[in-house]
Amino acid sequence: MTLPVTGSQTVGPFFRIGMAPLFREEFAPEGTAGERVTVEGRVLDGEGHGVPDAQIEIWQADAQGKYFDAESTEPSAFRGFGRVPTNERGEFRFTTIKPGCVAGPGEVTQAPHLVVLVFMRGLLRHLVTRIYFEGEAANANDPVLALVPAERRETVMAERESGSTGTFVWNIRLQGEDETVFFDV
Repeated sequence: MTLPVTGSQTVGPFFRIGMAPLFREEFAPEGTAGERVTVEGRVLDGEGHGVPDAQIEIWQADAQGKYFDAESTEPSAFRGFGRVPTNERGEFRFTTIKPGCVAGPGEVTQAPHLVVLVFMRGLLRHLVTRIYFEGEAANANDPVLALVPAERRETVMAERESGSTGTFVWNIRLQGEDETVFFDV
């Protein structure tokens, strides 16, 4: 039996309903080891307007640079995962712990970073990028960050909010001038 071919469709009207149970602003439970940081920003379209129906998904290592292992026998409340929606102005905010340096292929060390997936109506495939933290010494030797042209690196760099010790600001620009660098995966 052959099934009929159907056309591609963007995420439909049930997008938010299906994702809402996983939304939260606190990714690291109280007592999780590491420096607590808050990341806030906006998802912006090509004209600089906020995107009200986007979702940001974060994957990250813990403060020691280790990713959550579902097969581990050691219990951990920190999963290194979270989802947060944008509000009507395209704003998002979440609190987590700053990840440690992560071992990459060939024992090359990657700077502390958050892997970010962007989902929204109108996208057939999610977008993938990273958040790096301004001022990290390890940024200079990160092999993935080195792939990004120097003049575009600020698009993946979260800046410490003026006068704050733990809040970073990072915007996602979907297209146009200063478009965020997205990775092919």
